[in-house]
Amino acid sequence: MRNQGSSDRSWNNMDYNILVKIFTTLNFMDIISNVSLVCSSWRSACCDPALWTKLDLSTLSPDSNDVLPKPYTLSDDESGKILTKILKSALNLSRGNVTCLVFNYFISINDEHLVCASERSPNLKRLILPLNWHQLTESGIQQSFKMWEGLESLTVPSVIAPFKIMEAVGSYCKSFSELKLQCFFNLNFAVALTKNVPKLKVLSLRGTMVHNQAMIYILDNFKHLEVLNMCHCQMKEVYQYEVGFTLYREIDPPIIEKCSRLKKFLTCQRDTCNMCKWRPYNERVLDWAEFEQRCWREDEVSSLAH
Repeated sequence: MRNQGSSDRSWNNMDYNILVKIFTTLNFMDIISNVSLVCSSWRSACCDPALWTKLDLSTLSPDSNDVLPKPYTLSDDESGKILTKILKSALNLSRGNVTCLVFNYFISINDEHLVCASERSPNLKRLILPLNWHQLTESGIQQSFKMWEGLESLTVPSVIAPFKIMEAVGSYCKSFSELKLQCFFNLNFAVALTKNVPKLKVLSLRGTMVHNQAMIYILDNFKHLEVLNMCHCQMKEVYQYEVGFTLYREIDPPIIEKCSRLKKFLTCQRDTCNMCKWRPYNERVLDWAEFEQRCWREDEVSSLAH
């Protein structure tokens, strides 16, 4: 009968490269909660950069003990502590090699979560935020993005425009070039955006409500813009001398004309687009949550899909 010491040595003597290859097939939760705890050589393999290019928290199952049932998950203190523990465990193993961080769409994050992530992922190039990031303070946002000087791409879902986030990006992230937004895109935010990230090259407004004057302003002032995605958008026209507005789906000819200078202008065929047809027009929360999550996860610009 083999003793415990012999068994431990056999685990420790497994080939490093083979271990890494096996571990790349595992879910990151298996790595942080089980595999990395087996022995020292396995933990060393769990820190290999090949495992940590991307940390995707969207893979957390709503049916597991890691997160609560959607659509309103991880919003209480206990769940927030779970998220902090997951972030610390995963990012400590990554040893700063994570370049893409995807939060779970239904997770609520606060300053502690974002600062925790930024301190442990100094080489981050792409960040995909969750729907519920509104607990973040200006101080927490500034502290976090100051550590992400190399950030190039950001996805922000929200019911309100992320003014403070874009101010921080403009202050610290000098290589920034790609932005995906899911908020009402009005003229005030368009003006702020051109001031904060004037060298933006790729902009996706997939599935959002867009003020027509805001779009014209963007096209007139973003001189470096190369790619624009307006698939599944609703256009909004506000009357200048009257109270009220009009919502419509077809993109105005002046906007289309201004987009002719771009390398790529993406729209959908509104009459035949399955996504536009499927868009929920009622108050059922789960229908809207599913639609918004699809808009967040998918994108016709391949570099913004995840």
